[in-house]
Amino acid sequence: MLASTGSDDPAATTADLETVERARTENRTVDVDGLCVTPVVAGSDQLGVLMLRHADPLDDADRRIVERAALVTALLLLFRRGVAEAEGRVRGELLEDLLSGAERDPQGLKERARLLGADLERPHAVIVALAEGDRGRVAQAAAHLAAVNHGFSALHAGYLVLILPDKAATEAAQLVSEHVGHAVGRPVTAGAAGPASGPHAIVAAYAEATRCLAALLALGRTGEVAEAAELGFVGLLIGDRHDVEPFVRSVLGPVLKYDAKRGTYLTATLEAYFHNGGNLSRTKSDLHVHVNTVTQRLERITRLLGAGWQQPERELEVRLALRLNRLLTTPSRRQGFSGAGG
Repeated sequence: MLASTGSDDPAATTADLETVERARTENRTVDVDGLCVTPVVAGSDQLGVLMLRHADPLDDADRRIVERAALVTALLLLFRRGVAEAEGRVRGELLEDLLSGAERDPQGLKERARLLGADLERPHAVIVALAEGDRGRVAQAAAHLAAVNHGFSALHAGYLVLILPDKAATEAAQLVSEHVGHAVGRPVTAGAAGPASGPHAIVAAYAEATRCLAALLALGRTGEVAEAAELGFVGLLIGDRHDVEPFVRSVLGPVLKYDAKRGTYLTATLEAYFHNGGNLSRTKSDLHVHVNTVTQRLERITRLLGAGWQQPERELEVRLALRLNRLLTTPSRRQGFSGAGG
């Protein structure tokens, strides 16, 4: 529904929709049970319909007025589409210039963005997506999404790229996936990065988002969206910032918090468990506790980290996080291997 008047509840009923479908299929005005439906057509493009509810029957002059209104509506919609496409091309050209040479004239790029009502110094989420299907529909859907969110879109280096202001990276990627995916009827895979402010930071975020997309495709996660922080140790390797502490918290956070709050030794138990190849007898010897204590601690760890932390991929992340946690922790703060707590 683009516009309505004269009714508090303009929602179409099933019968209304059947009349609409008949008018569209037959490409003519259909007047049934107090509802007159006229197609809004420009050439071979069906742009919509006008629906007129009426208590009194319409005569031929009334129908001609409705049909003329449909013609005027078509012209207005075509004009709006032309303006949107022209602005979309300008915005797309600016984004391509930004991604291709931000270092050459960052001030010029910011000024061009300002003339389009945008501010590149605002924080932008950067999304790089693989959207299969008709490239024209992909580009059109992306341009519309960028326009309504005051951002930019372009087809660049074989991928769809969007920068959207004032949005979290994953939120923006999900928005792109849903909107473009709906337009083409196929799943969209998208890597995200940001927020980034300024031409140089946006280009750096574009490079990171591209690596995220490549990682998703390599991992067989087609149709998903993610930023580096959501890709575990893979994200740690491909991210520009190498945010070690957030990675450690995302993997070991519940265990580290439990130890810090209760003075227990779950982290040390994990280290000893992996060091001894999962052998409970050798682990309890290293920790100087009873084997039942080791078992109880491992059960507690499972409740905190969730089932599956010993599966190969999760185990690799946990091992890496433990190593990095040791590097981040000063000797005075490291937990020892002794004590029966936990």
